Amino acid sequence: MIQTADKIDLYVKDWGSGRPVILIHGWPLNADAWEAQALALLEAGFRVISYDRRGFGRSGQACKGYDYDTMADDLASIIRTLDLRDVTIVGFSMGGGEVARYMTRHGTARLRSAALIASIVPYMAKTGDNPKGVPADAFQGMKDGVRADRPQFMRDFFPNFFGNGTDAGGVSDGMLDWTFNMAMMASPKATIDCIDAFGTTDLREDARKIDVPVLIVHGTGDEIVPIDVSARQAAELIEQSTLKEYEGAPHGLTATHAEQLNADLLEFLKD
Repeated sequence: MIQTADKIDLYVKDWGSGRPVILIHGWPLNADAWEAQALALLEAGFRVISYDRRGFGRSGQACKGYDYDTMADDLASIIRTLDLRDVTIVGFSMGGGEVARYMTRHGTARLRSAALIASIVPYMAKTGDNPKGVPADAFQGMKDGVRADRPQFMRDFFPNFFGNGTDAGGVSDGMLDWTFNMAMMASPKATIDCIDAFGTTDLREDARKIDVPVLIVHGTGDEIVPIDVSARQAAELIEQSTLKEYEGAPHGLTATHAEQLNADLLEFLKD
């Protein structure tokens, strides 16, 4: 456990002894969701650090702090406590928000590079200057669904998350059960509040300020975080970015395209 600035305990896995890579999970999961990538990176000689976001998994279930400023500060607490340098930070889905906001708030002196995997960066909400975004009622519907029947909402959510029934997606019943169990470990307060965080936080200025190399990976079949509002815009805003599009891949490509993603991450980390 590592304690944050506001005294919340974060559950942290710290494997290996090579150059450090931090894996930041998506909503509504925890660090275990990175299993395929964590093993591949460890076996390739990297030090692999992953953690449960506050309110999720085995971390403390705080009543507040589910905004990107606080969550980026939580990431900074981990980097500072472990005295990490030359770090690559990798964010999946809403975890991309911590990647971008960390650099705005804490700079890049300790960083080597970053990766955004099926990430929400730079801005999910549909607004006048972000016409390809997701309408507000979609996020409200998610919150309503979680409040009304969180277990059933999650049962219904994950098949689409992994693209079950599509040509380029689909996972086993075991994977669906496992991710459901991860989701149900989370605080309902955190689950709801983080919808506002990833749904309404404008990270466009954060993205413009990123000054380290960034790998962006996204599926063209992602129905949870559409590629036009996320990865393609992020690639335009981040000067040192490389965008890799996985044809037809769903949101949960860490599982459905694990081998391809692992190869791309390892190739990126060689630089």
